[in-house]
Parts: sequence; C-alpha cells; structure tokens
Amino acid sequence: MNIRSLTRGDGVVIGAAVVLFIASFLDYSSYCPQGIDCSRIDNPNAWDSLGILMSVYLGGVIAAALVIVGRAMPGRKVVGLDLGQFGAALSVFALWTAFWTILDISSAGAGLILGLLATILLAGAAIAGPLVPFLKAPLLSPAAPAQGLQGGQQPYGAQPGQGYDFPGGQQQAPYGAQPSQGYGYPGAPQQGQPAQADPAQAQQAQAQAQQPAQGGAAPAGDFTPFWFAVPVARPLYGEDGSPNPIAELAPGTWYLAVEQRGQSLIAQTQDGRRGVLQDTTGIQRG
Repeated sequence: MNIRSLTRGDGVVIGAAVVLFIASFLDYSSYCPQGIDCSRIDNPNAWDSLGILMSVYLGGVIAAALVIVGRAMPGRKVVGLDLGQFGAALSVFALWTAFWTILDISSAGAGLILGLLATILLAGAAIAGPLVPFLKAPLLSPAAPAQGLQGGQQPYGAQPGQGYDFPGGQQQAPYGAQPSQGYGYPGAPQQGQPAQADPAQAQQAQAQAQQPAQGGAAPAGDFTPFWFAVPVARPLYGEDGSPNPIAELAPGTWYLAVEQRGQSLIAQTQDGRRGVLQDTTGIQRG
C-alpha cells in the first residue's frame, strides 16, 4: 500500500494500535497489600491473562489491521461486512471490554489505563475516519507528478523502447502538442533540442488549435491523457458497468486519466488496473 494514500484517520488508527501493543507489556494491575514491599511484587500484564490479551489488546491490533487493509482492498467482506466495517466493529468491542475491565479492577495499572485510552482513539478513528473531513484528508501532502524522463527512466506504463500505449513505437509528442510538454506529464521539459518541424504541419496544427470548440466537449479523439489526484477517497468502477468497485482512488496519489466518457473519466491505477471514475468534482490536475 502506498503510504501517500493513507489519511489522517488511518494514521490515528495505526498509532493507537502501536500504543495498544506497547501497553500489553505493562502492568494492568497495581495491587499492593499494606505492609509489603511492593518493589518485589511482580504484577501481571496482559500476556498473563489470555482473555484480556485477545479481547482488548490483540483484538484492537487486529481491528486496526482490518481497517487499513479494507481501504487498500475495497469490496472484500467478512460475514457480510466490508473489512473496514468489521474492523470498526471489532475496535468497539475492544473498547467495550476495556471499559468494563477497568471498572471491575479496583487498582488498575498503567497497562490497562493506557489500553483504555488507546481503544478510545482506535474506535473513534475507525468510525469517524470516513465521515469527518479532517480525518479524510491525506496524511502526507500530494507529491508532484513525475516531470518528464529523468535519469533515462521510462514513464509509468511504458516498455523500454516504446512510447506510452504505442507498442513498438518510439516516444513522440502527441499531434499538436507544444515541444515543451511530455506526453501525459504536464509541463515536462524534453531532453535535447526539438527537431525542426515541417512548416505545413506546423500551420495545420496551429489552425486546428485555434478552431473554437463547438457543441460542448471536445471529441474523444482529441483527449490528451493527464495526471490527476482526488480530494477524498473515491471508488473506481469496472468498464463493464459492474456496480461493485474494483479499486479505490486515495487522496495523495497521482493517477492517469486515459479517456473521457461524458462526465466520467477512465483512470488507470499504479498497478495497471483501469476503471471508470464517475465523480470527477474537485479533482486536481497535474
């Protein structure tokens, strides 16, 4: 999973899981009878009680893992619930158990107190993460899209010696593009000086660029792929019209728009999957 796809809510979930794991090694009871040197008393921790360990501490860690994996693989279900929903329910169960356990123990130790606080954060972030805009914001700021060919590297999705989506052909600028722009990489400088263009071709390209767009959107043949990022997590549906999403576009990651269909975009993920992005409002173009 790309770390730039993590949200602030995911960061809180991961942090709470780490605190829970550390708290499991601390004393969950600080009982010390009067008249006894308490420094010699070895109070138990969560690993000495299998029920508390599995229901609160490891249960919370497993819940956090399910929430994060559920974001990386949308559509996976456990007993009819998405992985994220199942993880959120498990985090609430861990909080419920920790709350009643700390009420039942008259002298709660640092491990149990810290575990209760961690489960409160975990359950709150798991439930409110997809709902609160502050928690839906990306954990890291989006990185700028790759600028041109750097260090001899091929652009994403291109094979050596081939242009993007042009098998067997060398990389060329699209028809009518300015020499200072790379294919699919806005504003990317080209290495070396551009070759002298044919005057007739240049005049024809200039005349085509000056023609006003009539009848609404430009035809599909004039669509130029571009990089974009989404402001919030949005589902990517299959091109066959299936109602179930095949992936989730996460904020903080750049995706490639390869085609336009009405108000929707055909987007390609970093692992090569293609699908329909139906909600294109507020996207950030690279």
